[in-house]
Amino acid sequence: MDETLISTINKLQDALAPLGGGSQSPVDLPQITVVGSQSSGKSSVLENIVGRDFLPRGTGIVTRRPLVLQLVNRRAAKKSGNELLNISTTEADGSKSENNADEWGEFLHLPGKKFYNFDEIRQEIVRETDAKTGTNLGISAVPINLRIYSPHVLTLTLVDLPGLTKVPVGDQPKDIEKQIRDMLMKFISKPNAIILSVNAANTDLANSDGLKLAREVDPEGSRTIGVLTKVDLMDQGTDVIDILAGRVIPLRFGYVPVINRGQKDIERKKTIRDALEDEKNYFENHPSYGSKSHFCGTPYLAKKLNTILLHHIRATLPDIKMRIEASLKKYVQELASLGPEIADSPSSVILNIITDFSKDFNGILDGETRELTSQELSGGARISFVFHEIYKNGIQSLDPFDQIKDGDIRTIMYNSSGAAPSLFVGTQAFEVLVKQQIKRFEEPSLRCVTLIFDELVRILAQILAQPQYSRYPALKDQLSQAFIEFLRKAIIPTNAFVTDIIEAEETYINTAHPDLLKGTQAMTIVEDRLHPKKQIQLDPKTGKPLPNQQVQQVQQPQANATTGEEEKSGGFFGGFFASKNKKRLASMEAPPPVLRATGQMTERETQETEVIKLLISSYFNIVKRTVSDIIPKSIMLKLIIRSKNEIQKVLLEQLYANKDVADLVKENEVTVQRRKECAKMVEVLRNASEIVSSV
Repeated sequence: MDETLISTINKLQDALAPLGGGSQSPVDLPQITVVGSQSSGKSSVLENIVGRDFLPRGTGIVTRRPLVLQLVNRRAAKKSGNELLNISTTEADGSKSENNADEWGEFLHLPGKKFYNFDEIRQEIVRETDAKTGTNLGISAVPINLRIYSPHVLTLTLVDLPGLTKVPVGDQPKDIEKQIRDMLMKFISKPNAIILSVNAANTDLANSDGLKLAREVDPEGSRTIGVLTKVDLMDQGTDVIDILAGRVIPLRFGYVPVINRGQKDIERKKTIRDALEDEKNYFENHPSYGSKSHFCGTPYLAKKLNTILLHHIRATLPDIKMRIEASLKKYVQELASLGPEIADSPSSVILNIITDFSKDFNGILDGETRELTSQELSGGARISFVFHEIYKNGIQSLDPFDQIKDGDIRTIMYNSSGAAPSLFVGTQAFEVLVKQQIKRFEEPSLRCVTLIFDELVRILAQILAQPQYSRYPALKDQLSQAFIEFLRKAIIPTNAFVTDIIEAEETYINTAHPDLLKGTQAMTIVEDRLHPKKQIQLDPKTGKPLPNQQVQQVQQPQANATTGEEEKSGGFFGGFFASKNKKRLASMEAPPPVLRATGQMTERETQETEVIKLLISSYFNIVKRTVSDIIPKSIMLKLIIRSKNEIQKVLLEQLYANKDVADLVKENEVTVQRRKECAKMVEVLRNASEIVSSV
């Protein structure tokens, strides 16, 4: 069962390999990622685990692409755990040649081809790396998948990452350090990644590049295991016991010391199996490590990594299944929305698009769309907001007296009475003034039409943002142009209708309207304002008015007796005849070219002005109610309902009249590319789903 779990992850890695192994993959697989500086001995550790020389060697950056290394033990079912632990040494006899039929490697990019010669595996890694990155020692995040079958390995999966570097070499990119760091962070920052940090024991652990990088994404050290190389190169009398005990930089999985082959060993062709035997003897015979030798060395490291990976897979497999199924469902739905690769005939495509558009348009206006949101108003709700909030408040804010003053009203009263001054408040002045104010309703009403037009265009953009319309960019543009052209034509009769309504209100002033304030009522109100009646206080004993009030009532006519004299020097024309020069008065000078009211209003003028203002305000409010009700209805009739009823017919006529109908249904390149990507993701995820379903 344990081997099956690792085998399952290996199959998933192979299945997801076409996605590049980077951020494109929707599934975070449990894997052991190997990080360290160039000089830490990272490649040697991996070769020791495999038991064979197969990794490229040299100066500078050798590993320039992630290497997904899958180790498969061919006799795992026949051997116990202890036997597996000792495979590397018990079977390392001289009778076995380095290349034999029991060990081989397979690359995912070369299916069916087996490499029995491990030198050829090294050459293929170099060739495939150069094919992707070029020969300028650049790097790439696209992994190479290598599977090695051997009776001398434990089933294990490792991801070898490029070593950290500081200085570009040759014609490497100047930002090579940042590129490598970014690549490493993409792999080790994934929550399901176990970090194998390779560190040289003969340097200060606090300065280890691999460990510092690991602590950035795993500050608690909960998913990091340390490997200490070059233990045999430490100064005499020093050891790594404190590090192993967790007293320096503690890690949850601890540290494992190992000994790699030196450069001289490699030049002398010392086999790794001989090196593993020497490693075992070193730790068993060392005074500091002898009692802990069974926790040291490459075989123990391999066994520990195998155990960690198994536990990690068990813990994460349910979540992996869920993520695969969720991602598969998402991409299947997106693929369906993009439509089939081979479309129907151009005519049927256009008909379907127009039908869908008309249905979406009507649905959004009526609030029947499936994509209702609680975040903001949309569609018909926004139109309602324009009618009942923006337009209604705009109408209500109009004040009939913010543009005409009392002096203007007095002037119009005199102009409307002609040569003979009127005896009573005339209706002509009222009508002239109220018509001027009714005209002011036209501008906000036409503005309301423009706002509704903008909302309909907004609905158009909302509909065309859906993937099914973006699939055919030419058809989408033509549909948009035809719709906007239709709305612009529909606005002309709508504006005319709205203007006619306002003009109708101007043309006929209904002075018999039941809600209009009557003239006598207006006179009474003005009289009460100008001459408020004093409340007569009665004597509580006799019930008669108090004496001082009687005196005031007697004196009141005397005060009014001077009114006639005051009017002689006041009134409309008073300012022109205020001069006391009798000669000037007798000369009867001609009136000035422009004659305006200059004198102070008399009581009568004040009274008549206030009466007209009351009547204007009363009638203006009546028109407000009428206009705020009838204009939205008019726009609804002439623009909105008409667009709902006629848009499908108009679009059919416009789009089918296009000579290049076939060109309209040419798919967007982005859509074509996205369909390929989705189809690829669906295929990969289906394979992955089948793999995990078998566990």
